[in-house]
Amino acid sequence: MKIAGNATLPFPPERAYDLMQDPAVIAKAIPGCEKLEKTGDNEYSLKMKMVLASLSGAFDGKVRLTEPDRPNSFRMVVEGSGKIGFMKGDGLLKLTPNDAGTEVSYEGEAQIGGTMAAVGNRMIDMTARMLIKRFFDKLAAEK
Repeated sequence: MKIAGNATLPFPPERAYDLMQDPAVIAKAIPGCEKLEKTGDNEYSLKMKMVLASLSGAFDGKVRLTEPDRPNSFRMVVEGSGKIGFMKGDGLLKLTPNDAGTEVSYEGEAQIGGTMAAVGNRMIDMTARMLIKRFFDKLAAEK
């Protein structure tokens, strides 16, 4: 499934980039994140609770931040699995200054498998958009 969109953060690109590289900020911004621990350079283990339609469950996974080009872009790779299935996502985030702060455009792909895949692409797409919106809303609230 393709994922693309944009969000505005009320910070200059340098600050927006730094926030999205900070594990404490990322942990607070990822919906359902219970734990994010550094395991290597720009690599983290992740524990989160995922809710999708009537399904919910705990996930263990990892987050990697690659291809750093401060303050212009980076790639985020997320993988997780649990009793209700697995998810993998890979997206390129581009940061561009604008009058309100920074426009973040993202595009990538997500894969969902297991029981979660049975809810259908439309529900998965709506949930992914909602989770991404919450992520950027929480980032925008950072001081």
